[in-house]
Amino acid sequence: MKLDILAIGAHPDDVELGCGASIAKEISRGKKIGIIDLTRGELGTRGTAETRDLEAADAANILGVTIRENMQFADGFFINDKEHQLALITKIRKYQPDIVLCNAIKDRHIDHGKGSKLVSNACFLSGLIKVKTRSESEKTWQKPWRPKHVFHYIQWQHIEPDFVLDVTGFMSQKMKAIEAYKTQFFDPQSNEPKTPISNKNFKDSVAYRARDLGRLIHVDYAEGFTTERHIAITSFDDLK
Repeated sequence: MKLDILAIGAHPDDVELGCGASIAKEISRGKKIGIIDLTRGELGTRGTAETRDLEAADAANILGVTIRENMQFADGFFINDKEHQLALITKIRKYQPDIVLCNAIKDRHIDHGKGSKLVSNACFLSGLIKVKTRSESEKTWQKPWRPKHVFHYIQWQHIEPDFVLDVTGFMSQKMKAIEAYKTQFFDPQSNEPKTPISNKNFKDSVAYRARDLGRLIHVDYAEGFTTERHIAITSFDDLK
């Protein structure tokens, strides 16, 4: 199955927080989009791997993605090595996305920058003909595939975006997908330990950042991304 866009996050909820509205918008335009979580978030202070599995499935349904998979890498301890790269290359070649969205290039959580580099490396290596991988059935060799673009969404840390996407009209869907992670975010009735993302200020900041990025381009809401290479245009008419 070919996807137009593959969004990858180190943990369940990374994608929703970083680019959930962009995903919802592109799906509304007919794009096929999938999500791959690198880990189950099993080291998270709140909830369990099992509850996060259920929450991730609910969030995927809210966004309307075509597929969602989990690589089941070790939360906190996965590394950017050949074994992890090859596992991801198998998925990239399976879904053949034109665009990959992945974690911020640097961030508060060590898995975010680490996951960002792992995905970026896998996308490059996936295009090399001499890197051999078999399909998941192991019956056939996979063909090389390199996404046209790798974009990094913005997470906890402020990063100046290289471009922003107008997501006006899709923020409510994003916030509903985030709220599917009932164990992770603000809940005044919860008795679980507090974390940096469980307070009301963090949840409000997600909407505020989108409003602020939108303000910069004279729309209601926007999400920002950084890019690894220059974005080409054929004419100034391509610019908004």
